[in-house]
Amino acid sequence: MGDDNLKRVLVTGSSRGIGKEIALYLAKNGFDIDVHYVGNQTKAIETAEEIKALGKNAEILKFDIKNREECSKVLSDRLYYGIVLNAGIAKDNVFPTLTDDDWDEVIDTNLTGFYNVLKPLVMPMISNRIKGRIITMSSVAALSGNRGQVNYSASKAGIIGATKSLALELAKRGITVNCIAPGVIDTDMIKDVPLDEVKKLIPMRRLGQAREVASLVNYLMSNDASYITGQVISVNGGLYL
Repeated sequence: MGDDNLKRVLVTGSSRGIGKEIALYLAKNGFDIDVHYVGNQTKAIETAEEIKALGKNAEILKFDIKNREECSKVLSDRLYYGIVLNAGIAKDNVFPTLTDDDWDEVIDTNLTGFYNVLKPLVMPMISNRIKGRIITMSSVAALSGNRGQVNYSASKAGIIGATKSLALELAKRGITVNCIAPGVIDTDMIKDVPLDEVKKLIPMRRLGQAREVASLVNYLMSNDASYITGQVISVNGGLYL
């Protein structure tokens, strides 16, 4: 099967926030979307309905990305042109007060989730000669570090290394693997962040918008980006250049 006949993309964590914006942006540009969620079914249904209203197909998938068996059960019989690894969590605290659970849950979700989701999906892409796209989501915290985010920074830095290595392995198959490292994006995830202070650190003096991340995902998913692989692209308004 050629990639011209397969325009389905899985976006993990697409019931809300950046993931939802990515799903809708891709749908507007011709892709069918598998909407993934783990906890909020209502929001996932809303996202799927908005995609269908755009004239594209949407299927809702529920699984926990840190649960390997669950990922394998749901994903093993699926074939995608594109995979966007957007789902992730943060449990912030200064290192001396981090709990074992804070460390394990962030690493297991953000980093091990990379393996759990991609392991059942990559070989079918290769076997079916899909010259597809894999896009991972890291963070400015992986590139510069951030107080109170040792666990999160470690998980997101691991994503960068994994992305680069997988890109080398899949390049000869025509499958690109790239990473986006967002800065401070205006979503519910930053509701407790002191934004007035944070904006002073951003050269552009504003927060990023989810559509600015989604538009980059859309470009990397396109045929125009077929010679770009193994890259980490920041969307951060100049933060920590």
